[in-house]
Amino acid sequence: MSERLEPGDVAPAFTLPDADGTEVSLADYKGRKVIVYFYPAALTPGCTKQACDFTDNLDLLAGAGYDVVGISPDKPEKLARFREQESLKVTLLADPDKQVLEAYGAFGEKKLYGRTVVGVIRSTVVVDEEGTVERALYNVKATGHVAKIIRDLGV
Repeated sequence: MSERLEPGDVAPAFTLPDADGTEVSLADYKGRKVIVYFYPAALTPGCTKQACDFTDNLDLLAGAGYDVVGISPDKPEKLARFREQESLKVTLLADPDKQVLEAYGAFGEKKLYGRTVVGVIRSTVVVDEEGTVERALYNVKATGHVAKIIRDLGV
């Protein structure tokens, strides 16, 4: 079971392939704030809604100094289909081994339709310019979450 991150923690470093197979690291964002969100599966209704919400608000977030990265256990090929099908502009990273999901506390036991299951915990971690966790939100809802983040960050 993975530990949840708290504000002030150092964000775990990662390097993962994007939808095109290009390696992307958290270190690539040094000097900028980055919203790292974790979602269960590309091409599913809730994850599509969330990814489209981030895409629709990407210019607003970027203008306030935030980059957005979505991480799921999907393979890069599926992420590429997801990006093309939904015209997504956010960076999507593949974590099929779930090592980054676990490092960020976004994989473990959760309630699903009243049952306890093990899987991806829909989560968002805001990392500051120095690589420190600014906010860590777990068990977030797909719908309305982006609007809440924008309000909470004062963007």
